[in-house]
Amino acid sequence: MTPVQGRLIESCPVGCTAPLATTDIVLPEGPLLHCTACGQLLSQASAARYWETMAQFDRTDYNQPVGRELERRNEIARRRLHIVEKLLGKRPQGLRILDVGCSRGQFVQAAARFGFDAEGVEPAPRVAAAARASGLTVHHGLLEEQQFATASFDEVIEHLKEPRVLLRECARVLKAGGILVISTGNTKSWTKSVMKSRWDYFQIAKDGRHISFFNPSSRRQLASNCGFVVERIDTARVKFYGKEDSARWLYAAGKVAAKLLNLPARMLGKGHDMLAYLRRPCAD
Repeated sequence: MTPVQGRLIESCPVGCTAPLATTDIVLPEGPLLHCTACGQLLSQASAARYWETMAQFDRTDYNQPVGRELERRNEIARRRLHIVEKLLGKRPQGLRILDVGCSRGQFVQAAARFGFDAEGVEPAPRVAAAARASGLTVHHGLLEEQQFATASFDEVIEHLKEPRVLLRECARVLKAGGILVISTGNTKSWTKSVMKSRWDYFQIAKDGRHISFFNPSSRRQLASNCGFVVERIDTARVKFYGKEDSARWLYAAGKVAAKLLNLPARMLGKGHDMLAYLRRPCAD
């Protein structure tokens, strides 16, 4: 493979030293690459393209869900926090949570409502300011810039761009036995196998920051490399056609098929949304 100069990611972000190879999935940024050791998929987006798409996260009108969408997100937050409670074996009162990349802080707000001591970190200045204006404790900047005390938090919710650097910082600020929750797409999903280049997670123009794509094996490898133990990895949802890029009848048929396959996908780890719960080991 001839190296592509100027791309943002030049080697496997999981930490493998194996070579990268091209795949048959071609995006506007070029063919996706994959790590020949762990199977991690990588975009060939340049740094300039990455930061161009990141601008969408700092619009004044960005991420303001209402109605059913807000209810859906609150229900997702409730389920995730319930799992964290079970893993920690503690009630929410007194548990300190940090949401890294918290946007306007909807998860922070939901966690506080359920009794957690919750705060967030958000690099987009306008959105972070909007979160603080709503009364939430949200810090502006990157996690590494906050200088939180070691072992400050019981749980960290995380969205990753530079996974090893960020996971090690998460490990530092987590208490021994604390939980890190990471939400990403699953490249071993039925959805990715069918949609290929149409898969939502590959569309950097529609949703910036998506340049590195995990599967359960690469997620476990990354966790091990950064000193975490994997408690559980859940996957959910199946999708075959987008509403905006297919005929109405095809989208409707695909939606019916996806609903029938949601439960088997969850059971077999083939859902296209992947949620990993990692634990910082307790000291011996």
